Amino acid sequence: METTPRASEPPSGVALEQLAQAQLPTRHGMFQLRVFRWDDPGAHPALSREHCALIMGDVRGRRNVPVRVHSECLTGEVFSSLKCDCREQFDHAQAAIAEHGFGVILYLRQEGRGIGLANKVRAYALQAMGADTVEANELLHLPVDARTYDVAAAMLLELGIESIELMTNNPAKVDELRALGINVEARLPVLIPANPFSASYLEVKRRRMQHELPSSPTPTSAEPSADSGTTVKNGKNRRRAAP
Repeated sequence: METTPRASEPPSGVALEQLAQAQLPTRHGMFQLRVFRWDDPGAHPALSREHCALIMGDVRGRRNVPVRVHSECLTGEVFSSLKCDCREQFDHAQAAIAEHGFGVILYLRQEGRGIGLANKVRAYALQAMGADTVEANELLHLPVDARTYDVAAAMLLELGIESIELMTNNPAKVDELRALGINVEARLPVLIPANPFSASYLEVKRRRMQHELPSSPTPTSAEPSADSGTTVKNGKNRRRAAP
């Protein structure tokens, strides 16, 4: 269902415009799908300017809302690639929000950590020749991670959420959202068991990109250490990182 476009002005000065919204039945329950446009002049030209919010329940004015800020992964989510854990992380987030009763997934059109699909596939070719995830981007003279989260912050402000619990293994994502004015109350680990094709990818994320992942390539029950100043919640248990 189309809605009258409306704009909100985030701190970056780029206008967020809502384009459409509709109910979306999923195997995890009913979500509201809202589509926004964000004309970021610094984004890679191959990336879409349309981003999505999947919302379950009434989140306006609420605190401690479970939120997943998820970047598009065509290869994993559509083509069922085993090289990454993106599809499983998205599914985990939907299931966790459904169990919680409310929450939000922000689906950002930042394919390949913001370098675009063609560059991502070029990086895959270099990985097949022995480069790891980081090295492949460097060989292509591309940023290791070109993503930005201004649009995520703008969408959360538009949704009227007071504070969030962020589903991520990446402490840098917590820091970036906080720097953009988002109140991140806790980090919720998303631990996906590795497969033979994704084990080295996950190890590079842990070792070279400082993601909070267990050193084992097949995490099942281990809990990652807390990032400084952020509560890490595992199930119903919560602990505060040492100062």
